[in-house]
Amino acid sequence: MAFDGIVVADLVHEFRRELINGRIAKIAQPENDELLLTIKAPDGQKRLLISADASLPLIYLTDTNKNAPMTAPNFCMLLRKHIGGGRIVDIRQPKLERIIHFTVEHLDEMGDLCRKELIVEIMGKHSNIIFCTEDGRIIDSIKHVSAQMSSVREVLPGREYFIPDTMHKADPLTVNAETFKSLLTAKPVPVSKAVYTSFTGISPVSAEEICFLAGLDSSIPAKEYSDDILLHLYTQFAIYLSAVKGGRFSPAIYYDGREPKEFSALPLTHFSQYERREYASMSEVLRTYYSERSQLTRIRQKSADLRHIVQTALERNRKKYDLQIRQLKDTENREKYKVYGELINTYGYNVEEGAKKLEALNYYTNEMISIPLDPTKTPQENAQRYFAKYNKQKRTFEALSELSRETKDEITYLESIQTALDIALTEDDLTGIREELVNTGYIRRRFTKKKVKIKNTPLHYISSDGYHMYVGKNNLQNDELTFNFASGNDWWFHAKQAPGSHVIVKTNGDELPDTTFEEAGRLAAYYSSMRGSDKVEIDYVEKKHVKKPKGAKPGFVVYYTNYSLVIDSDISSIKAVSSISPA
Repeated sequence: MAFDGIVVADLVHEFRRELINGRIAKIAQPENDELLLTIKAPDGQKRLLISADASLPLIYLTDTNKNAPMTAPNFCMLLRKHIGGGRIVDIRQPKLERIIHFTVEHLDEMGDLCRKELIVEIMGKHSNIIFCTEDGRIIDSIKHVSAQMSSVREVLPGREYFIPDTMHKADPLTVNAETFKSLLTAKPVPVSKAVYTSFTGISPVSAEEICFLAGLDSSIPAKEYSDDILLHLYTQFAIYLSAVKGGRFSPAIYYDGREPKEFSALPLTHFSQYERREYASMSEVLRTYYSERSQLTRIRQKSADLRHIVQTALERNRKKYDLQIRQLKDTENREKYKVYGELINTYGYNVEEGAKKLEALNYYTNEMISIPLDPTKTPQENAQRYFAKYNKQKRTFEALSELSRETKDEITYLESIQTALDIALTEDDLTGIREELVNTGYIRRRFTKKKVKIKNTPLHYISSDGYHMYVGKNNLQNDELTFNFASGNDWWFHAKQAPGSHVIVKTNGDELPDTTFEEAGRLAAYYSSMRGSDKVEIDYVEKKHVKKPKGAKPGFVVYYTNYSLVIDSDISSIKAVSSISPA
């Protein structure tokens, strides 16, 4: 997550456009380290959320109000006293730091016009909201930092405010080519790391992008490049940051399928494997990104118990399968004992009493073999002993062959549940998976009067050629999609010999174009355990050729005539439909 100085610069650009000359109508402190300012701006009311949370510091414009405590905390009361009703006259960012200064003009107790500074520092665990006089004297802060807590800077009332410079980073907006080169070559680290550790506000992602634009291998130290190449890198660095100086931002989120992977204020061309979605403002980007990430995190937390159940069952079945395969291996020589018994019956008449072996011609292979004998037994008893051993191993082989197939099917089924948990996006998806595990006996059903309601809605996409494509998110949904929703001439897709979703393409009686086949194949690859692979083999067949064996577990099907294609799992260019109902 690149909440760097460039993102802050975009936010400052947005705030200046939206908030300058706005009056602070309300100040609330919903959380210990969070402020919500309601501002009456020239073009309407705005809400500014400022969070100094150590794990997730944020600042953005929002439409959402939050409940505040009945008794306002001291810091909130102090702000209300000083800048309640004040007018925001300036918003600025020093250098390219992750710091925003809000200059608020207000009337003091004597009725004189004066100014105060509300300083927001977005610096990870060191984030803070600091209230200062115009000349930089700290009045108070939402977090107090004493000398015992930090040897670098105290943040306490009465102290002078300053920006700590522990990393000795240069200003990227003013650096010249010579200084740029000397800073980078002085560090024996990869050139991308040298960029983001030498200049304020540059994140690892932005540094990687600058190296990519310059066509450099970012893993090689700068001192190994010539002066001309470093000058070329500086030129790309300056061009990249000229957009910041000129306020030419293009806020966007980069998606891996439906999962947001990164956000940025400027294009990240080295993220070509992800889908880029642009937004009107950086505030909208932050609201969307963290909301979706929070939802994914919440779903993963809620699915933890299901994952534990499935993983435990998988480990148990895998151990059982390994044991069954080892036992099957012990029966590989069963035919040998049958041949021994037959040869003893054939040639045993001339075996001497007490003999320990029989040399005989194996008439199956026309080779001489040596058969061990128990000298205390007669030839007929030795033959019966080998036949008994053969029959025992034959019975073991037949039983274990069936058991190992059942165990293998169970492993495949549990792996499909794991894939469904990876695909799950909502609590309804988890409810469907839980119900399936109840039906298959992995979870004991809770006796309740309230009936479980499952919203069985698959993912819905539209191909470049306009054909509707549906993706099952769990095994119950796969069965519903394939056997109840799809028509006989619709096309069915699935990753070959890998757990994954059923993909149905509605043909409407048409012959599908090649592009639609490829896009459906990509969906089948992405929504499978092979996600992320460059080459995934996909089986596809008309739905009428897909059958479900009697008594088979959910999601299990068979088909005997099919086509195959090899495709990647990149679905960034496939259009997703907001409504995911197949109706």
